[in-house]
Amino acid sequence: MGKKILVVDDEPQIVHLLSQRLKANGYETFAANDPYQCVKITLEVKPDLIILDMKMPAGGGIAAFENLKSSVYTSTIPIIFITAYPGDEVKKQVKDLGADGFFSKPFKSTDLLNKIKELIGE
Repeated sequence: MGKKILVVDDEPQIVHLLSQRLKANGYETFAANDPYQCVKITLEVKPDLIILDMKMPAGGGIAAFENLKSSVYTSTIPIIFITAYPGDEVKKQVKDLGADGFFSKPFKSTDLLNKIKELIGE
């Protein structure tokens, strides 16, 4: 299998669709449905990249992002945020946090794949 990507979203259909598209492009995928699972799975499998939904129950994606970026074990893993809330305030927040990418739902999977290739290759 190829490089490892963790897909984190509280909507199972989003996780499924993204995982299938990534697998079809040679990536190995892992899934999490909340910020706690995100951190736990990240520590277990050390993915090459994380696709992280911003708005989730139990603290949301931003809490997971901050947790991961503050750890010496996970701070260098690129993180791409996805969200259904595409406002300018959200875009500024993502930029200020230092995320590696940002996509508003719905987005073109080819755009996401191009960003992934830019960050971690094929």
